[in-house]
Amino acid sequence: MEPFCLRQTDLPHTTRLFADFVYQFERVKDFYGLNSADPDSYPSAAGRIQFPDSRRAALVHALGKINRPGPALDLLAQPGTCAVVTGQQVGLFSGPAYAIYKALTAIRLARTLTGRGIPSVPVFWLATEDHDDVEVNHCWTFDAAQRPAPLRVETGATHEKPVGGIPLVNPPLNALRSSMAQLPFGDEVAAMVEAAYAPGKTFGVAFRELMRRLLGSHEILFIDPLEPEIRSIAAPLMRDAIAAAPQLSAGLLQRNRALESAGYHAQVRVEPSSSLFFLLDGEHRIALRRADREYRAGETRVTADELAAQAEHVSPGALLRPVMQDYVLPTVAYVGGPAEIAYLAQARVLYEDLIGHMPVVLPRSGFTLLDSRAVKLLRRYGLSVRSCFHGLDPLKEQIACKLVPVDLRGDLESTTSSIAGQVDGLRAQLARFDGSLASVLDKSRAKILYQLAKIERKVARESLRRDERAGAEAEYLSNLIYPNKHLQERFYTILPFLARHGLGLVDQFYESVRLECPDHIVLSA
Repeated sequence: MEPFCLRQTDLPHTTRLFADFVYQFERVKDFYGLNSADPDSYPSAAGRIQFPDSRRAALVHALGKINRPGPALDLLAQPGTCAVVTGQQVGLFSGPAYAIYKALTAIRLARTLTGRGIPSVPVFWLATEDHDDVEVNHCWTFDAAQRPAPLRVETGATHEKPVGGIPLVNPPLNALRSSMAQLPFGDEVAAMVEAAYAPGKTFGVAFRELMRRLLGSHEILFIDPLEPEIRSIAAPLMRDAIAAAPQLSAGLLQRNRALESAGYHAQVRVEPSSSLFFLLDGEHRIALRRADREYRAGETRVTADELAAQAEHVSPGALLRPVMQDYVLPTVAYVGGPAEIAYLAQARVLYEDLIGHMPVVLPRSGFTLLDSRAVKLLRRYGLSVRSCFHGLDPLKEQIACKLVPVDLRGDLESTTSSIAGQVDGLRAQLARFDGSLASVLDKSRAKILYQLAKIERKVARESLRRDERAGAEAEYLSNLIYPNKHLQERFYTILPFLARHGLGLVDQFYESVRLECPDHIVLSA
């Protein structure tokens, strides 16, 4: 099957904000500024970057501690080099598959911009500061029969601990290997994961090492905001944000109202007492609430001046984090998913006040991968990928209808059509005789057709029951394309796909990235 595209509006749960961002940008221009579909946006964004040589030198030195020497680091050291940035939480075993798709999109864009005369390097921001371990302590894989398998690791951490520094104790490596044992490249992939998730590694380090291995020759720099040198670089920005907090909060409240007035949603709820900051206190990331020039967390009280004095220990909230990122890095473009793009519609007011500009925002490439069996099943039953986006039971009903004997299906259709036609003829006569009687017949007609449709569904279900193989095939398709009512890329880690198709699959994804097209791409391997 040749690759083909699905519009984002064909995917489940696409928001109006994201749909307009990718297809009707003029409607949301005031919330974002530069349009990624306009080639002139990139030189415009690059021209607005003011990145002192001293900050660049400090950044390159800090990145050199967690990245191998190579062309990307050398290029970043050169004045005028920009960064194409993406990022993700440091989830177990690389997290959802779209983390790889983000990285590949950023790599592709950086290479493209460099070829256009805007020297750029791809950078992956490791979201190690996040303190919600529930979001990173699990992932999903599948076996040779396409049965989903959950994997989980106990962190033993408190809710307030940044996840990047949590040591991994007994990660479920054996369970991962077992789930992929019958897949052709399962042992090879499991060995790669075991090397990255060696004893003593933290969530952040293990995630980084696995991502580097998965990307192979596709070089990308990693940045960890928990590193002291990165925090030092960011400290001046954090002090400015603390000093400007009242007007920043007012601007966010106004932006949220503007989004809602335009018919969009605000991704992050903002209240007058909301704070843009957390305090990194030892092993904890403590949420702060603002009250005028004071910040509170439980019994703790700290003034704005006291907070600014310890700026290197202040962690940004969700809306300030991208601004910190693009202060630390010379960012020309950010690659994100729908939720992150929604954050940036709000965060733009912070960008304007704190660093004066926002990078171009590009939606990441998204993929659904089909194997040969799925392609055959879709063809056999006359289904589309969209047919699978309603869940398992509706998919079974669609397949069941295909299994009804042709003669019986024809008789059911002709009977329904005949009865509907006769009732419609009778209604015309009743309408001339007494309009109220025609209305009564309308209700009866609906009931008659409902009962006939109900019989059709029962016949279809009985056909499916008699063909157990078809039921199993429906489960296979559903588990591959829309597992647990989630898009494949948001549910499974990339690992079982590599175990089924080989590590070269990453190169196939890279070659399929289409920077000029915001649609979701369906591939077969």
